[in-house]
Amino acid sequence: MFQNTFPDEKLVAELTAGMLWEIGAVHFRADEPYTFTSGLKSPVYIDCRKLISYPRIRSAVADFGVATVMRHAGFEKYDVIAGGETAGIPYAAFIAERMSLPMIYIRKKPKGFGRNARIEGDLKEGQRVLFVEDLTTDGGSKISFANAIREAGAEVTDTFSVFYYGIFKDAPKTLAGHGMKLHYLTTWKDVLAVARKEKLFDAGTLKSVEEFLARPLAWSKKNGGIDKLPSREE
Repeated sequence: MFQNTFPDEKLVAELTAGMLWEIGAVHFRADEPYTFTSGLKSPVYIDCRKLISYPRIRSAVADFGVATVMRHAGFEKYDVIAGGETAGIPYAAFIAERMSLPMIYIRKKPKGFGRNARIEGDLKEGQRVLFVEDLTTDGGSKISFANAIREAGAEVTDTFSVFYYGIFKDAPKTLAGHGMKLHYLTTWKDVLAVARKEKLFDAGTLKSVEEFLARPLAWSKKNGGIDKLPSREE
C-alpha cells in the first residue's frame, strides 16, 4: 500500500553519492593510498562527518534514512534511536527527531568514572532500538554496540548507516549472525558510478579504484598493506 510513496532506492543511492561528492566528503588517491587503522591500504576515503555541516544535505540524508528504514522494517518497530560514539550521534539525533522517538547514545567503552556507563540517555528494559552510525565497513564494530544495548535489557534488530562500503561481502551476514539487519543509503559502487558519469577523475585513477573495490585485500597487499582483516573479539 505504501510502497509507491517511498523514493526510488536507486535514485536515493545516486543522490546521496552525489551529495558526498558535492561537499568533498569523498577522496580518490590511487598514487598515494590511504592507510586505515586496520592496516588496509586503500585508494578511497570517505568522511561522512562533513555532512552534518550542510543543513540542506543532512536534512535530505535524514529523510532518506527514515524512508529506507520504514520501507524495509516498518513504521512502528522502534521505541528508541541509538547513535554510536562518536560519528553516529548526530545522525541518530536527526532520525530520532523525524521519527518523534527518544534518543540515546552508546560509548565505545565505559567512561571510567561516575556511573561508568556505556549508554547515555534513558533506555528501559524491553525497548526496541534502531542503532545508527555514519558508515559500515565489515560490520564488526556494530556488534559491541549491540551487545551493550542487549546487556541493558533492550532489543536491537536493525542498524542503519548513511554509507556502506559494500566491498566486504560478509558484512550483512556477520550482522545477521548477531541478530541485526543492515540498512543503508549508498555504497562505493554508487560513488564510483557518479565519478565516472561526471568525469571527476582520469581513467587510470578510476580503474585503480574499481580494482580495489573488486578485490580490496589483494589491492591492499599489492600496495604494502594487509591482505586479511584482523580478527575481532566479539
